Amino acid sequence: MASALDEDTQRSIAEGQETAKAFLRSIQKDLQKVFVVFLIGFLATFWALRTYIWDRLREVTESNMSAAVAEEADIIATTPFEVILLQAKIGLVVGAIVAIPPLIYVTRDELRARGMWPQSPIARWKLALLGLLGAGLFSAGVAYGVLAFFPLMFGFLAEFGLEADIQPTYGIVMWTEFIVFLSLSFGLAGQMPMVITGLSYAEIVPYETFRDKWRYAVVAIFVFGAVFSPPDPFTQLLWAFPLVALYGFSLYLAKLVVTAKRSSDRIDVLGAVRNHWNVVGGVTVLGGALVYGFYEYGGRTGLNDLLRLAGSTRRFLAPGEGLGLDPTTALGIYAAVWALAFAAVGTLWAVYTDLDTTSAGAQYGDPTAIDVSELDAAGVRAAPADAFAEMGEEESLALAQAAIDDDDPEKAQAILDRFDEANEGSDGEGGDADGDASDAGSAGGDGDAGGDGLVGSVQNRTSRAGSTFLAELTDGEEEAAEDDIGGYYKDLKFIFDSLRTRSFRIVAVFGVVMAAAFTWLYLGGLGTVRSDLERRVPAEIEGGIEIITLHPVEALIFMVKFSVMLGIFAAFPVVLYYAWPALRERGFVAGRLYQVYLWTGALGAGMIGGFVLGYTTIAPGIIGWLVTDARLADMVITYQVSDFLWLVIYTTIGIGFLADIPIAMVLMNNAGVPYRVFRERWREVTIGILLVAAVFTPADVITMFLATIPLMIAYGIGVGVLFLVTFGGRRDLSPPAEFIGE
Repeated sequence: MASALDEDTQRSIAEGQETAKAFLRSIQKDLQKVFVVFLIGFLATFWALRTYIWDRLREVTESNMSAAVAEEADIIATTPFEVILLQAKIGLVVGAIVAIPPLIYVTRDELRARGMWPQSPIARWKLALLGLLGAGLFSAGVAYGVLAFFPLMFGFLAEFGLEADIQPTYGIVMWTEFIVFLSLSFGLAGQMPMVITGLSYAEIVPYETFRDKWRYAVVAIFVFGAVFSPPDPFTQLLWAFPLVALYGFSLYLAKLVVTAKRSSDRIDVLGAVRNHWNVVGGVTVLGGALVYGFYEYGGRTGLNDLLRLAGSTRRFLAPGEGLGLDPTTALGIYAAVWALAFAAVGTLWAVYTDLDTTSAGAQYGDPTAIDVSELDAAGVRAAPADAFAEMGEEESLALAQAAIDDDDPEKAQAILDRFDEANEGSDGEGGDADGDASDAGSAGGDGDAGGDGLVGSVQNRTSRAGSTFLAELTDGEEEAAEDDIGGYYKDLKFIFDSLRTRSFRIVAVFGVVMAAAFTWLYLGGLGTVRSDLERRVPAEIEGGIEIITLHPVEALIFMVKFSVMLGIFAAFPVVLYYAWPALRERGFVAGRLYQVYLWTGALGAGMIGGFVLGYTTIAPGIIGWLVTDARLADMVITYQVSDFLWLVIYTTIGIGFLADIPIAMVLMNNAGVPYRVFRERWREVTIGILLVAAVFTPADVITMFLATIPLMIAYGIGVGVLFLVTFGGRRDLSPPAEFIGE
């Protein structure tokens, strides 16, 4: 039997095996030392968790809670071996991390022999400096999370849970992993300056990419904070602002090292300070004056009042309080420290300004180092040709597209023209490129600033690139491939294009409904639903149902998921309304636009009717039966918030969704999907339902089937209804749509 791996792959695997064996042989005599380091890290972590770390994490969790809220908060173990297994898992991870440096050290000779170790010597002080800098940034990120972010976050979460009558009882594994992983994320975020500077200096990712895409970075930071932090604005800003400031500082450092590298210039700190002594001196005085004014003119009192209103127990102390210093002396020290900090910021600005004015291409005559993206149209036309001769076609297209996005078609046209001029005659395609540029230029010269001509030029270039890729992919059979791909792709593209101009309205409907649902839940709706359902359970159940949250943000995650689900349901009729003409034109459906109103009304009625039935009868009945059964067995009734609320969703909205399945099948038959398709495609429907159930139900096979079986029963009922309505498929409500027959 022939091997499934080619010779190169087999050779690579064999070389990897030999390398691994060589490493093991080289460290055999030192492996015990590495294992001892691992064991020390493992045992130290195991001991520290039991004697210190968990108590410290508990203090952090409760540090910003009121006494009443802290009394209600608790940490529990849900399985017998949960605590010791968690200690072992964390100890193994820490031990492995601690053992990596000595493992690398003892294999340095083997790594050097195989070319995997730097050949040129690196000064140890540089390595030590980088190590200290990385450790300091990591420690600063973790300290910020532990000392500033977590106290406010846990204080909010616990108080919010109690207001919704949800007990803040955290599982020790979820609670520990939440703090550890989020602390690690802050620590890794602290490495941002080193990572961005290193990637920029090594030119793995150009500095200009980090600089030009800063808006995306800021949006990503705020989105991540909105998902993984509580919804109150103060905590989200507490998450986002330090990271945004850190990103800006990272750009500054990257600009310094990249500019110095490109210009082969040394950074002259003292010279920069002398050149801008007035600015550096001014900000130094400003720093000291701000601190003095903060303490002497009511700033400390006002900020303490704001912290009190926010529910924080932290306060800014008077100068010298808690340090045993005289207030006047302490204030002088504070002012001096902040003056030095402001002086450092002023010095950084001065260095940046001097390097920026002596950047590559400005004084040092390297035309290829000119940043074309920073030039205007006139600057592009005046720039040396060498700057464009070094470009690739993809880079020129990207720069032109960026100019179009910035609403500067004249600059985009100039970039394409200069690129074509610089590369004319360098290859066999120079004439075509020049022709494209000429067409674009003639179209843009009549006052339209590169309108259709520019777009045509970009499209022609893109078409050539796409055709080349397709030719490589299909061995030259472009036309056949385009025909094969064409069908449904063109149909779907046509439908999506019809929605593009209406996307703002669709997103607006989705956003408004999602925000309204989340706001209602956040302002008390969650507690209202929980209390109302508890009131419906049998009266003989004393003490009600205790709902707990095992994960700190479990209730918030449920609220977000539920709000997104309602937003999707609300946006579906809008999408259907705007897509119906395109669907009808492409033959996917039949009938006029008024059918959208029929769909919306019928599906809405089915959803509302099923929801009312579930909320008034089915959900209370099932929950009451479960509670009664548990009480009769002398069990303590404590439900996890996500499981309880999803049970409510499945037995209320889920009933409405089940009712909508037969209704939707009848509507689809009326829109051109024949009865035979529903009858013959039940296997594909079953697989699709299983996939959906696997994604949207808890990670449990039994639960997945509990969700799948009712859906398939509803589908079977829909097939039966269609059998009666269409007389066994002999007369559908509408002739089959065109795509059915293709």
